[in-house]
Amino acid sequence: MKKIEAIIRTQKFDSVRDALANIGVRFFTLKEVKGYGLQKGKTLKYRGSSYGSDYIARLQLDIITTDEQVDSILETIEQSGKTGDVGDGKIIVFDIATAVRIRNGEKNESAI
Repeated sequence: MKKIEAIIRTQKFDSVRDALANIGVRFFTLKEVKGYGLQKGKTLKYRGSSYGSDYIARLQLDIITTDEQVDSILETIEQSGKTGDVGDGKIIVFDIATAVRIRNGEKNESAI
């Protein structure tokens, strides 16, 4: 089993979500996150004044999946979340030792 953490642009969420649904991803966790990277933040304007922000808003998707589905999920997120510009995000894959469904005690691949 694997855990995939994907940090994507907020405006690409709908296309990523729909693409994941098309390949059978039934569940993921979504978090609003802020990051700092090559984009170096944004300058916002309000009533003629400029305000700098060192952080950029992004979304983080956490997906627990079987080893067999990892490659198709990675490809799907990359294709549907890509703009080609700096700041498109990152995808990280972790090994999962154990997963338990709290409702009925199912373990590992049965739990996902």
